[in-house]
Amino acid sequence: MIDNLLTNDLKEIINYSIESVLPENAVKNNIKKLNIGNKIFLISIGKAAWRMAKAAKEELGNKIEKGIVITKYKHSMGNIDNIEIYEAGHPIPDNNSIKATKRAIEMIKNLDNNYEILFLISGGGSALFELPEEDINLEDIQKMTEKLLKSGASIVEINAVRKRMSMVKGGKFASLISPKKVYALVLSDVLGNKIDSIASGPAYIDETTTEDIFKILKKYNIVVNDKIKKALIKETPKKIDNTEHIIIGSVNVACNSAIKKSKDMGYNTLLLTTTLNCEAKEAGKFFASIAKEIIDSNEPIKPPCAIIAGGETVVTVKGNGLGGRNQELSYSFALEIEGKRNIIFASIGTDGTDGPTDAAGGIVNGNTIKKIKEKGLDPLIFLENNDTYNGLNEANSLLKLGPTGTNVNDIMILLIK
Repeated sequence: MIDNLLTNDLKEIINYSIESVLPENAVKNNIKKLNIGNKIFLISIGKAAWRMAKAAKEELGNKIEKGIVITKYKHSMGNIDNIEIYEAGHPIPDNNSIKATKRAIEMIKNLDNNYEILFLISGGGSALFELPEEDINLEDIQKMTEKLLKSGASIVEINAVRKRMSMVKGGKFASLISPKKVYALVLSDVLGNKIDSIASGPAYIDETTTEDIFKILKKYNIVVNDKIKKALIKETPKKIDNTEHIIIGSVNVACNSAIKKSKDMGYNTLLLTTTLNCEAKEAGKFFASIAKEIIDSNEPIKPPCAIIAGGETVVTVKGNGLGGRNQELSYSFALEIEGKRNIIFASIGTDGTDGPTDAAGGIVNGNTIKKIKEKGLDPLIFLENNDTYNGLNEANSLLKLGPTGTNVNDIMILLIK
């Protein structure tokens, strides 16, 4: 009975937290702060691109004369008046990424300079908004992206490298369409809200150096050929004078909403961090150690309690299974608290998708691993093979939300009665 109550409470907190960072209200509230004119071209990129564009169109109406949306497959929710909508590959860019980006540049370059550009940016933009640098092709970018994603590199490190291989990242897009004025509203999916890393900063100066790039490659033992090395050496814009950026949402907002909802439901609450950044399976062990400490000693907080955190972990892929960082984190937690009662935990991608799967993450308790063992399976094999999607699926512990329309990193919630 308690397990069912905890599950219901946890899902209510998750839903409330995600609703707090849905882009509609954030766009409408912040668009009023812009000193933007009456002749607007809209470009919206990322997993939240459709919702952001829809909200902007509702707020500004006919001031937005035309525009383009570039979002992930299955993330469009229909037509928007006078807006072209494209869906493309994520987390690896594909031909549609390039096709849509070329179309965006073509449309903007055909505008007279009386137009101002409303640029709506959300997580996922790095893969969706892409045009390879001179002498670089799509396959080069795909292979580099795949290597970086599997290496355990952080999103800031990954995007630092990707900027050099692209004609639209690291401020190059803003330079490309200068002197047109760009107003950017940004939904942050990068820890610390680093604008130059969100969607790889297409309209913001790049703060990395060539030396930084080769340090990253060395750190993760990534070898590149002379063609790619030439692109990586080419410096990115360090001065841009035609843009203005506003951060309109972040994981901090999501975590604080989870805290508020937990308090309202009668839980003692503790916000651990909004900048969690480590190996997913190690984070799972860490949360499990906190849970055990609370059960044993009522420290650092007394039950009933809710422990909240936000951030973005990484997975160093060594197996060939199916999963994502939130699934690996929650599965690792489940292994550590096997048999414990009155505990439930979830790690969730706020965009509703975790890795190349249809799950947002995992929702686990003390019975999760027991269910896998009852089927005659070895739970450790799933973790070792980075196959936590299938492991959690065996225990009916996958959390599936569908595309949420937003993307502000990940949230982790631990409830103990």
